[in-house]
Amino acid sequence: MGERLRKLKNTRIHHEGTKELLYTLFTIIAIDVILWKAFDTPIPFAIFTCIFGSAWLMMLNFYRCPKRYFPGDTENTVVAPADGRIVVIEEVMENTYFHEKRLMISIFMSPLNVHANWFPVDGKVLFVKHFNGNYHKAWLPKASEENEHADTMIETPSGQQVLVRQIAGALARRIVTYAKEQEECYIDEHLGFIKLGSRVDVFLPLGYKPQVKMGQSTTGDLTVIATL
Repeated sequence: MGERLRKLKNTRIHHEGTKELLYTLFTIIAIDVILWKAFDTPIPFAIFTCIFGSAWLMMLNFYRCPKRYFPGDTENTVVAPADGRIVVIEEVMENTYFHEKRLMISIFMSPLNVHANWFPVDGKVLFVKHFNGNYHKAWLPKASEENEHADTMIETPSGQQVLVRQIAGALARRIVTYAKEQEECYIDEHLGFIKLGSRVDVFLPLGYKPQVKMGQSTTGDLTVIATL
């Protein structure tokens, strides 16, 4: 019980969802009032409240934004940029920027996961690019290149370049990226936010060693996914 209370205390609502949650709540309350007054029986009121009240609570869960701080040394460390599970750990040919093989680690986020994204490494943002595309299911391999996505290139203090790709999924329709070109970035800071089911890919130089396994659950800003 104490651990649950501690986590609840360290969780806030992400600003990306504040307006949506308030507007939706006011709408539900307004319709509830109308149903309560319009019918002699409370059944329509109860049915509507159960269905849309549950949906609102799911939205509230989706927009959770826990306060997290990585407890270890961040040098030569890559932390998970998102909550979810590992769906890809493999060497791939990255032909958009590097034109060489890279270690790709991908995290799939379900609608039940926290959808805030963190910077996976300390460094400097070289550029941020957004690409329109399709909305395939986020865990499919082709989603990385064909889906709508945003790329953030980071150069670490040791000179390594790390690419972070935020990918829209079958339900996601908005990718938000807070990273700004030429700004310093650090683990514990938010890189962005993706609404509904989605995925984040991290492309690392081959010198990095994976510290996670396929199917493993990750906690954004806390789980170490690779080390140099």
